[in-house]
Amino acid sequence: MRYKKRHKRSRVLVVSAVGVTALAVGGGALLMTDNNASAARQSPNRTESAARSSMTIQCPDVATRLSNVPQKARPAVDKELAEMDTQVAGAYKQLAAQATKAADQEWVRTRVLEPLSSQRRSALNRISTRMGQGSQQASGLGSMASCTVKQGAVDAAPAAAPAAADAKAQAAGGAQAAGGAQAAGGAQAAGPQKADFVDIKKVRPNVKNPRKQAGASKGTFSSRCGRNENKKFNSDNVIVAPGVSNGAHHMHDYVGNQKNDAFATDQILATATTSCTNGDRSTHYWPVLRLRDGKNEKDAGAPGGGTEGNVGTILQPTSVQLTFRGSAVGKVAAMPKFLRIITGDAKAFTNGTANANASWSCTGFENRQLKDKYPLCPKGSNVVRTFKFQSCWDGRNSDSANHRTHVAFAGANGGCGKGFKAIPALTQRITYKIAPKAVFAVDSFPEQLHKPVTDHGDFINVMSDSLMKQAVKCINSGRKCG
Repeated sequence: MRYKKRHKRSRVLVVSAVGVTALAVGGGALLMTDNNASAARQSPNRTESAARSSMTIQCPDVATRLSNVPQKARPAVDKELAEMDTQVAGAYKQLAAQATKAADQEWVRTRVLEPLSSQRRSALNRISTRMGQGSQQASGLGSMASCTVKQGAVDAAPAAAPAAADAKAQAAGGAQAAGGAQAAGGAQAAGPQKADFVDIKKVRPNVKNPRKQAGASKGTFSSRCGRNENKKFNSDNVIVAPGVSNGAHHMHDYVGNQKNDAFATDQILATATTSCTNGDRSTHYWPVLRLRDGKNEKDAGAPGGGTEGNVGTILQPTSVQLTFRGSAVGKVAAMPKFLRIITGDAKAFTNGTANANASWSCTGFENRQLKDKYPLCPKGSNVVRTFKFQSCWDGRNSDSANHRTHVAFAGANGGCGKGFKAIPALTQRITYKIAPKAVFAVDSFPEQLHKPVTDHGDFINVMSDSLMKQAVKCINSGRKCG
């Protein structure tokens, strides 16, 4: 391996047998090149490993920065943010299609990074104009235009099944169960990796719950809304990208409200049918979980599905539990109608784990929760996804520009911070029957590579005032309802 320092650059570019890695640095760049023949001589498996390499694009997440967007500007800003996600997805597809060839650092720079940065800079300028050029938030947005490329190996997945799955994948037209094969439409189905899985029996118990104080609200309220038997799927996200089709770039499961798509207004949601037995019109959604079995779903050639690397059989949950709990330190207040809450971060692989919150486990082992690993469950045990939502509300807003700052998590003692009040704490608990060691993965944005840490849940409260009043009364009085 040769190391050569180049000045007047702002990236580190690592060129391997099949790809390039760019990492942002200051003051210069370091170019690292592998000699393919030398690599092959060093290890017979090295070139095979390199052939399974994947590249992913990392861009600053503008949405998390925007906490004070003027109300009138939010629809336009949301659409610009959704368009920036589309730009990244397009660049990722271009990068993934080239990954099977000898993509050099100049190709990545000129064909992927520079055009993407130019597109993002234009979008950021439009966002600044919408927000007002003089605003403090708008003034620093230009620095978030540049993106980098990260390379990582896509190892064989942990099951004995992939060999059969690979054969099925080839017969099915290229959507492969695991690894870095081409999915329908040219997008790379990178992930999951072997390192993304762990045997749940090897995980130590790690769950700690705050001790309930005198006056705690100990009741629960549950809605039974089915397991998406209606097979309502789409790749929209009405919270983050209202009015934009395929705003999520991955498929969602829906239970509850049956009119939830990108164009659902509060008025539409308020009059929609629901799958909930108690008449609750609230909407609950999360990324679908897929068995990476090489089979083509109906969305194999569709945006949000196979064209963006989300491949394999969509798994229907064996159970969905939607439970609202109380506060460990006092009573809870009613949620406002149309309150929107997101828990977890769909971009945690590139953003970092500050907002990652979804957890994975197995039935019989739920005192062991995983944030960044998929669990391998023993025979007879089901995979469990758990989304615990923020239970503190600012008392004013049903949403915020970044969809986070109007709500917060309770502190270590179970209480809310200054200026926030306790509301019913929602938990979405979803289970799946999956064979031991089977390969599965959550749908994700293309560049997030189906990492378990990117899992997330979404909720819009569309309970009637009377039903919400009933829920609060049950919780505060210590009863179990629903």
